[in-house]
Amino acid sequence: MSRRHRENLIWGFILIVIGTLFLLENIGYDAWRALFKLWPLILIFWGASKLYYGIKARSQASGSQAESVEAEILPGDKKDEG
Repeated sequence: MSRRHRENLIWGFILIVIGTLFLLENIGYDAWRALFKLWPLILIFWGASKLYYGIKARSQASGSQAESVEAEILPGDKKDEG
């Protein structure tokens, strides 16, 4: 997933959460008080996303390195036959 696409998803999620808070406030639920109690969840989700994308990037980088090593080791290389 590209960085631009991921940023769009994050902003979309933020707008949905804020809209939901305003809607709950309009129907009589004190949503802002609940948000102030649960704000550490934002840090938890942010950290989890950083871990996920860090692990994903590392696995993609190690996968591309393994493919280049395999290409160098495989028999039948044209430069060895000459």
